[in-house]
Amino acid sequence: MGQRSEQNRANRTGAEGPVLSVRRLTTRFRTDRGIVTAVDDVSFDVAPGETLGIVGESGCGKTVTSKSIMRLLPDHVASYGDESEVIYRGNNLLRASESEMRKVRGDGIAMIFQEPMTSLNPVFTVGWQLNEALKYHTKLRARERRARIIEMLKLVDMPNPEKRIDEYPHQLSGGMRQRVMIAIALCCEPDVLIADEPTTALDVTIQAQILDLMNELKSRLNTAIILITHDLGVVAQVCDRVQVMYAGRVIESASAREVFHNPRHPYTRGLLDSIPKQGGKQKGARLPAIGGIVPSLWELPPGCRFQERCRYKQQKCVDVEPDLVTDPDGHARRCHFPLGTSAKLTVGASS
Repeated sequence: MGQRSEQNRANRTGAEGPVLSVRRLTTRFRTDRGIVTAVDDVSFDVAPGETLGIVGESGCGKTVTSKSIMRLLPDHVASYGDESEVIYRGNNLLRASESEMRKVRGDGIAMIFQEPMTSLNPVFTVGWQLNEALKYHTKLRARERRARIIEMLKLVDMPNPEKRIDEYPHQLSGGMRQRVMIAIALCCEPDVLIADEPTTALDVTIQAQILDLMNELKSRLNTAIILITHDLGVVAQVCDRVQVMYAGRVIESASAREVFHNPRHPYTRGLLDSIPKQGGKQKGARLPAIGGIVPSLWELPPGCRFQERCRYKQQKCVDVEPDLVTDPDGHARRCHFPLGTSAKLTVGASS
């Protein structure tokens, strides 16, 4: 990757603490019906070379969280809490000017968007779109930029990159377009890569290739990755830690191994139970499903936001919203009666 890549890797490897810290992130939208809170008091850190997975059903606040970090939400409809912070290189990005954010986007923090066909500009070649990021964030000359673009396309295993550089997005397959998106995101060797559903709409074989590629690039560049997904199978393959979101809030946070082997929140348990398992059920049997629907952000229930779908609900769940409590083993959960702890022994199922 060259001298700059080696220097960046050395800087990240030697860095102490997280490369990005999100503290009490609250994102609100102004609408015709009034103010609605889409992300509510979300906090996390991500370290160099670490992959953090943020998972949950559609509408839980995953993508709004990522766009809040990048400040991609329009200011005339979105606002952030007074105590909200997104700390990168000692600066709170939520208080940064737009010109400061343009320097951060694509250079320090980059993003792979959910749908490559709509994220890539159809009227410009692949090479032109990679070149734009390099022109803005580097001092490379035109010939050097072209060489770097071909190098990046090779890095993401793009077949025949010398030819693809002059092709348009519609001439590429879905997997190739996603590789172009990854190349654009990585061309300036960011400290943090946010990947929003990077394998959505790709077939299983291409999904596996993209995930293997992300793992390889993380180990090679020591880049921190925030993976936004609803697919727990993807999380199991690439994530070191996991945050589970529900109705705008983090309801569980732990290492990936802990979340898969010892979930504490009934919602997380329900998500895991709904994953098809080889030899786990008789042929034709239905997978377990979480009953009910996610509550509207306009009509959130009092107490626990998951209570109306939880079979362990008790009166305390209706009356008091649980705090996000970190157990002595570092496993955090937002539940009055967490699974796998002594608290659950007092719970009687209700439906």
